[in-house]
Amino acid sequence: MRLDKFLKLSRLIKRRTVAKDVSEQGRVWINGREAKPSSAVKVGDELTVQFGQKLVTIRVELLSESTRKEDAAKMYTLLKEEMNKQETDSLF
Repeated sequence: MRLDKFLKLSRLIKRRTVAKDVSEQGRVWINGREAKPSSAVKVGDELTVQFGQKLVTIRVELLSESTRKEDAAKMYTLLKEEMNKQETDSLF
């Protein structure tokens, strides 16, 4: 499944066009490598997404061509949520 489609279906990002833009800006990584909107996502992959100053890391658990809002959270497991290190360093 395409990265932009997964981000939208899993409800991590609300719209597919926004998911595409975020990926093109270099703010999404799959297994530690920068990802493009068309990058393939597989079950077991670790995705890191930068939301402003926050980094969110998830593991892909399920791929589905369509999903209901209630089932979207079953598509991934949240591994960690942290502030961007560069921003944290400037606070002190």
